Amino acid sequence: MTGPSMVAAARAPSSPFATWTAADIARAVRDGRARAVEVTRAALDDIERCNPLINAFTALTRERAMAEAADVDAVVARGERPGPLAGVPYAVKNLFDIEGIATLAGSRINRDHPPATADASAVRRLRGAGAVLVGALNMDEYAYGFSTENSHYGPTCNPHDLSRIAGGSSGGSAAAAAAGLVPFTLGTDTNGSIRVPASLCGLFGLKPTYGRLSRAGAWPFVGSLDHIGPLARSTADLALAYDAMQGPDATDPVCAQRPVEPASSELGHGIDGLRIAVADGHFARPMADEARAAVHRVAEALGATRRVEVPEAGRGRAAAFVMTAIEGGLLHLPDLKVRPGDFDPLIRDRLLAGALAPAHWLSQAQRVRRYVRDRALSVFEQCDVLIAPCTPLSAPPIGTEWITLEGERMLARPNLGLFTQPVSFLGWPVAAVPVAVAPGTLPIGVQVVAAPWREDLCLRVAAHLERIGVAAAPVATPR
Repeated sequence: MTGPSMVAAARAPSSPFATWTAADIARAVRDGRARAVEVTRAALDDIERCNPLINAFTALTRERAMAEAADVDAVVARGERPGPLAGVPYAVKNLFDIEGIATLAGSRINRDHPPATADASAVRRLRGAGAVLVGALNMDEYAYGFSTENSHYGPTCNPHDLSRIAGGSSGGSAAAAAAGLVPFTLGTDTNGSIRVPASLCGLFGLKPTYGRLSRAGAWPFVGSLDHIGPLARSTADLALAYDAMQGPDATDPVCAQRPVEPASSELGHGIDGLRIAVADGHFARPMADEARAAVHRVAEALGATRRVEVPEAGRGRAAAFVMTAIEGGLLHLPDLKVRPGDFDPLIRDRLLAGALAPAHWLSQAQRVRRYVRDRALSVFEQCDVLIAPCTPLSAPPIGTEWITLEGERMLARPNLGLFTQPVSFLGWPVAAVPVAVAPGTLPIGVQVVAAPWREDLCLRVAAHLERIGVAAAPVATPR
């Protein structure tokens, strides 16, 4: 039997770099105070020791990582610039293509696929910035879930409490960063799959504007709603990773023309002059005390007294459900016909229902999307930034099927996205910000939302909250 002290020892990273931010590591490598190979080796050793209990990683890329780290050290030795993320270890959700590895996307079926022949665009850009890829991370099958209770690869455990979910579908991405195994990770967000695990694991996360970052080489779920983005333990690291991935990409038509608009240089500008409001209406629906308290604390710290309703947010969420089910179901229909037993039971019936839904439902949902988007933009005539809850409660225990919020009983898994789904549907940029909590208390986050293409405002507000101590993402303490 594993006792609490054994669990704590197995979960606590021993690397001296475990509490360093990506910015700290990159500075030390550039200055010659640390070598990328020693940082990378320490990270890989910690992952091998700690991951069996957390189950965040599904693959390690040890040989590749050590070669990439050696390349960074060689650049430094030549007196050249190694990049803004020099020697920083990171990992990606296992739906990003990694050259030489089959892209699992959390599934059993994809095990039979040939290895990827090239890295995803985001991975290539991070490598160009000096970052070192150490592995691939667990997720809900085909990104269709909010809990990372994967029937094929096992559930990912929340590093703050191993009996609880890490959130999903980027649960492995959140758990790895929260446990201090890597400073930042990559995830994807269709209906909240970056922000939900960021909230439950106590991390900063960024869902950029729809089309801002290239999705090329990332396994699709719902093309109309899919985003990629980073998770990290500091706003500065979030901005560094985001900036490294920006730029037009002809292989992803949605972001083919997007210019680079650096956000990392904007973090110190503070909140002076920003009109900040609290989202009302749909975003004031039933939630647990900890979620309501988190929104109140952030609003109070920012001096946000005005409440603004996002028009038709509830209708937008309903349309997002329809789009998700039908687009996801049609994408996987060929395999559903011949290999239904190989799907995760938690998602198979939803995919089948979506594939069998009338086609005109999807076109109607798209019309609703345009209608809701056009109406919702009026919000930014009244404010520059919106504050909203991220998840309606902190992490529930693994296996939870139902939750009760202010007397209303509802299904747990879909309603973890109660507050994130409307923002994805609108395509607006949003940062998940972890609200500082007392030691031993489960984390929870808030959403900082801005108008399209204004990721800089989301990150400015997040950085301000971090600077004044209202937001914090320390390495998880074993419990």
